[in-house]
Amino acid sequence: MNRSSKAAAAVLTAAGILTGGWPAAPPSAAAGERVLWGSVTIPPGRDGIVEASGLSGPVLGLASSLTLTAPAGAKATAVPLTVAGYRGEVAADGRTAAYTAMSAESPWRTGTFPFVLAVPADAVPGTRLDGCLMRLADAEGVTRASGGCQVTVGLPSPVLSRPESGVPLGYRPAASGTAYPGARVTVSDQDGNQVCADTAGADGLWSCAPGRDLPAGANRLQATATLNGVSASSEQIQITVGPPTPEASTVPPR
Repeated sequence: MNRSSKAAAAVLTAAGILTGGWPAAPPSAAAGERVLWGSVTIPPGRDGIVEASGLSGPVLGLASSLTLTAPAGAKATAVPLTVAGYRGEVAADGRTAAYTAMSAESPWRTGTFPFVLAVPADAVPGTRLDGCLMRLADAEGVTRASGGCQVTVGLPSPVLSRPESGVPLGYRPAASGTAYPGARVTVSDQDGNQVCADTAGADGLWSCAPGRDLPAGANRLQATATLNGVSASSEQIQITVGPPTPEASTVPPR
């Protein structure tokens, strides 16, 4: 089946990732205070990366450390930074993970510092997990910057399994696939126009058919699932619309 993915330059893992930095002067910060923050959206049962980027302000030296406390229900699983000059470690229980500056010149001033978090499979999409914290301390353990990180439970990407590419299609080709149970699934064409929609059942199955003819010729279809304020999209399917056929005009039963 010939499929093409929608451009997503910011996606670093299958989870789909949103990254944050450390604002130099956030509106809520007191004078001279620096607040760390990051954000990530992770589907149930998946891993995602929350990042902190270079910090401006006083230079912290050898043995200074950046620690992340995982939010309730999630675990820190890895510290994948590969730049020389930092040592990373994860607590055995997954509650915390940290980087320590070992030899970097002016540590924390450049680059990004990633932490991998795992969200449990039973997490509810749209939920924000509380308790994610970041703390930057000097060699004496004195906090020099601190703040939170927003972790949102995302939605697994839906699957658009029908129609198939490379087969003759009518002007109203039926669509079907799977999605997170209860999610509203909307199928759109290459111009972003809604083709049809349905709600995934308890078994995750959904199906729908266009209420109008699609333009003849080449087109692309994509399914987007939405639930509790979060959404995810399927891969795109390349199709060619032509004269109707019996197979193309039938919506499969659930």
